[in-house]
Amino acid sequence: MKLRHPAVLLSLLALGLAGTGCQTYRDQASSMRDAWAQGRYLEAADQFARRADKKHESKDGVIWHLEAGAVLRALGRYPESNQHFDQAAAQIEAYEQQAEVRLGNEVGATLSNQQSLPYEGRPYDKIMLHTYKALNYLALGEIEKARPELIRAYQRQQEAVTENARRIAQAREEQQQSQQREAVERAGQDPKLSAQLQENTRNLEGFKVYADYVNPFTVFLDGIYFLHAGAGSSDRERALKSLNRVIEVTGENSTIRADLQALANPTGLNPNAPLTYVILETGRAATRDQVRIDVPIIIADVSYVGAAFPKLEFHDDFLSGLKVTRDGVQASTEPLASMDAIIALDFKNEWPAIVTKTLIATVAKGAAAYGVNTAARQADDMAGLLARIGTAIYQAAVNIADTRSWSTLPKEFQVARFPTPENRTLALAGGAGQQAKVTLLDGTVNVVYVRSVNVSSPLLVSQFILK
Repeated sequence: MKLRHPAVLLSLLALGLAGTGCQTYRDQASSMRDAWAQGRYLEAADQFARRADKKHESKDGVIWHLEAGAVLRALGRYPESNQHFDQAAAQIEAYEQQAEVRLGNEVGATLSNQQSLPYEGRPYDKIMLHTYKALNYLALGEIEKARPELIRAYQRQQEAVTENARRIAQAREEQQQSQQREAVERAGQDPKLSAQLQENTRNLEGFKVYADYVNPFTVFLDGIYFLHAGAGSSDRERALKSLNRVIEVTGENSTIRADLQALANPTGLNPNAPLTYVILETGRAATRDQVRIDVPIIIADVSYVGAAFPKLEFHDDFLSGLKVTRDGVQASTEPLASMDAIIALDFKNEWPAIVTKTLIATVAKGAAAYGVNTAARQADDMAGLLARIGTAIYQAAVNIADTRSWSTLPKEFQVARFPTPENRTLALAGGAGQQAKVTLLDGTVNVVYVRSVNVSSPLLVSQFILK
């Protein structure tokens, strides 16, 4: 046996790949995600920030910067948070300007997996990135800098519809151009596979559907910003449009209705009537795990034809609401926007493209393995054996789903609105004994922002003045 034989070299390469390991993003981020989920916020922030700095130039730079930005923001480290969001935004925009490069990368992923592609940010990532940047500027007292971020977040919602249509069309085009198009089509029509794929998305049902990629929390923030920090009739008109849009996509909400009534008042808002909002970010948003499913491709002598598909995992350990007591009067936050619903809808919209791309890659890798095994078997028995072992190891090593997802987003946004108490003091209480006292800043329109990761974690409380 000679080591220069291509089958032997392939086998050694595959063994080396397996030894190196091919981890999913979920595995790579497990320690810092655990720290975040368990309330070890400083540890999570340090790990995410260090990883983002280290991986800045990598294909995963965007997702690491998003994670770091969210955790640092929750800790009140707003300039650092915006640095990470700025870097994520710059990388996303660079990817968007490189359509030809993206197409080349897609071809390369055929013989590996979708996680080998650069993470360009999903539609809801881009919307929340600019929403968080706006909130950071508000917390820093740089109110005017929040305006362009809110406008950009609105634009991102408009672009999301076109982006989804593009990714589905691209997947169909790749299927048509695939050399194994017939095998891909046969695999997709298999009843057993179809049943398994359907089961994989069963947990996406039952969520409220927000039309056209609308994030109600972003639209709400847009509304109250232009209502209270805006100037002139055009800003008031924008506030009215945004708040009506929230009601349209979510249904009745007492906070939104009160703001709409204030806007409808022909005498305008009373500038001397102090007002307070309490915004609650609660829980952890749905994240991606993976499930392995055998794909029925008809190519002889292939040792491994399994495929890994992403699957959404929902996290149900969360604070269901916050009670706010002021001057002896109690109010409760009420649901405004479900990130789980937004993420589930995005996943459902992306699912046809995911299935198509995964089937193309599975069939292509199966065909390549068949070719290597056939050539090696014709050379000598040892080479054939090593080739089969090598291709099996390679297929198993690269058979991972793209589990990259922004894990530090909240499960849900809630809100409460009430006249500012005379003593400017609030008592916050969660259902599991979480408590905090807040002395409001000296403002006419105050916003208290609360982050709760789970029912046992401490509340992270900050505030800013909107007017």
